[in-house]
Amino acid sequence: MTEPTITQLQPMPDDWQRALAVVAHPDDLEYGCSAAIATWTDAGREVAYVLATRGEAGIDTLEPASCGALREREQRASAAVVGVSVVEFLDHKDGVIEYGTALRRDIAAAIRRHRPELLITLNHRDTWGGVAWNTPDHVAVGRATLDAAGDAGNRWIFPELVEQGLEPWNGVRWVAVAGSSSPTHAVDATPGLERGVRSLLEHHAYIKALTDEDPETYVRGFLTGFAEETGKRFGGRPAVAFELFGR
Repeated sequence: MTEPTITQLQPMPDDWQRALAVVAHPDDLEYGCSAAIATWTDAGREVAYVLATRGEAGIDTLEPASCGALREREQRASAAVVGVSVVEFLDHKDGVIEYGTALRRDIAAAIRRHRPELLITLNHRDTWGGVAWNTPDHVAVGRATLDAAGDAGNRWIFPELVEQGLEPWNGVRWVAVAGSSSPTHAVDATPGLERGVRSLLEHHAYIKALTDEDPETYVRGFLTGFAEETGKRFGGRPAVAFELFGR
């Protein structure tokens, strides 16, 4: 019986200088994407983070005000590990982010501020593939980011942004979706994988609440496992996968 052909992933484009990552929660980027970001910042590229929430509903044993402040600190420390110094929060409400014009406007404003060529977000589909259900926050933010890439370039959508000094930016060339069950491209994770592990480990409180396993054992096993599995479609090298949408 003939083995099925495994579709190989293509290398991510590298002819860009600025990227903006837009996700719902602290830790969203660290679960598999930060190794790629470390590789990019090492090469002198600029990456900024925008988070829709502060993750204030993410730890059952902490009330939201305390949790949000803690998770913001953990996210800033986590970003610093992979060379990202700009971390912004849009202050939508964790767990109940609503897809709509308010969210699109906030993300379009961020795109106009940062003027990226590459946008990065997380899986916007209902599932992670199969029957593993995605969260409403991820779906809303991922979809709004894809839409806001176009909104940011149209001065007649959200004209109030121009009044605020945010001129249209039509320079987004790609939107890269991490965590997709239909990836098309990948980045060699080898140079940045160790810092990706350290970056996720900065989310101490969240990981402690999530698992009884030793944090480093849990994080290293999770990230290296996914990188190695992705690598089967990328020349055998550990890799971070993205579904790439061109504009």
